[in-house]
Amino acid sequence: MIMWSMAGLQIGSYLSCPVGRTHRLFSPRYAPEVASFSQGSDARACTKLQICAVASLGESNNDIAGCFDRRQVLTGVGTMLASTCLDNGRALAEKAPKGYAAVVDNNDGYAFFYPFGWQEIAIKGQDIAYKDVIEPLESVSINIVKTDKTDLHELGSPERIAKTLVEKVFTTPSQKSQLIDAKEKDANGKTYYTFEFLAKAPNFTRHALGTVAISDAGKFYTLLTGANQRRWGKMEDKLRAVVDSFILLK
Repeated sequence: MIMWSMAGLQIGSYLSCPVGRTHRLFSPRYAPEVASFSQGSDARACTKLQICAVASLGESNNDIAGCFDRRQVLTGVGTMLASTCLDNGRALAEKAPKGYAAVVDNNDGYAFFYPFGWQEIAIKGQDIAYKDVIEPLESVSINIVKTDKTDLHELGSPERIAKTLVEKVFTTPSQKSQLIDAKEKDANGKTYYTFEFLAKAPNFTRHALGTVAISDAGKFYTLLTGANQRRWGKMEDKLRAVVDSFILLK
């Protein structure tokens, strides 16, 4: 058994935690520009365990976060997904806003839009991932793990969950992290936590956005997207639209 302690909470064994599909078992912790750091199997396994830990936080956490209205940068992107008949992937794809393509996974129960032109890549640990062919830090990925929780509030506040993910999962030991914002939203009968953070490496800074949710089937979902800080002004609206579009189908 591997125990992980955070803020006084002892989190149980994560050795057998399932992560996504078997052909995509890479860690979400490492950005493409530092992929060489993650080639060792120990690094990959470590991150899988950390993600499972986040999805299995103890019940002693009583943090209660206030609700915030999430800023919709591209009006209607999230609403479009929530109001569409999501059991019809073709119908959803036809409703993708100009400049976006749709991903609909009825088996794993989620959907989202991503910028048109990004290419699908195989990243272990991720259920699916897309990235820009020129800018390696411009990407989006989905990670899914099992959890015995039924609601995000059982795990903690948006700030607490975001801080844990940013510090323990989405940044490497050599990076400095800064959580900028964390919010809560209810959509289509589900609770979503969204967050924004910086991951500062010696040679680049990634500005990232993420969202998490728990399905009725006991799955903890994480969508992560971002870009190099030097391109944030150009990419911010597009990336916020990606995060806002993510929705559970089950």
